[in-house]
Amino acid sequence: MSIDNRSRPHTEEIGLRERKRRATRRAIQVAVLRLTAERGLDQVTVEGISNDAGVSPRTFFNYFPSKEASLAGDAPFALTDDVAEDFENAGPDGDPLEDLMVIMAAQAAEDGGVDPELHELRRALMTQYPQLFALKVDRMREFEAEVCASVARRLENDAVKRGDPVDPADVAERSRMIGLLSLTLARAAWVSWAEHPDTASLPELVMRSYERMREVAGVRERV
Repeated sequence: MSIDNRSRPHTEEIGLRERKRRATRRAIQVAVLRLTAERGLDQVTVEGISNDAGVSPRTFFNYFPSKEASLAGDAPFALTDDVAEDFENAGPDGDPLEDLMVIMAAQAAEDGGVDPELHELRRALMTQYPQLFALKVDRMREFEAEVCASVARRLENDAVKRGDPVDPADVAERSRMIGLLSLTLARAAWVSWAEHPDTASLPELVMRSYERMREVAGVRERV
């Protein structure tokens, strides 16, 4: 299957500023996870996290609203304003679900896949601090809502471009299904990668999960 590169501007190489931003965000998360493991959550402060990460408290708050938020970390993928805008205006041709999987695969490639150090540090703390798991679940729900809302805007834009009437009930149902399915497929890819990291890269598995879904659903290849 070929994917129209015009719908993939987000796959361009990330710039120096973005790499620095990601490095800072990662340093903060490593710091809070390590300090919490060493001292206990109640003994960790934003000032201590900032010192350990080599940033100012003001910079910390530019990335996270609280130490608990930095503990929970990020959703595995992100819909930045630019990425969301590109996705929402990529139609009316194409498959919104496939476009979402392309976005996720591209981000997995840019990030180098799942960060093993962050993953192991956070997983070890989850048994000690059940609230950390709850925070992680809340973050995923927020991301689910962001994805579904972006899909809804894409479907509305597609209908307008085709000259079709916009049915709010239909858009709500389809956007919820597409958004949640994309995250389920991404999770399936992540589990496969975690179990067999040397078999294929995470970006490859993300796209493979989409193809597997089409096979299971009996969807024929488009011509």
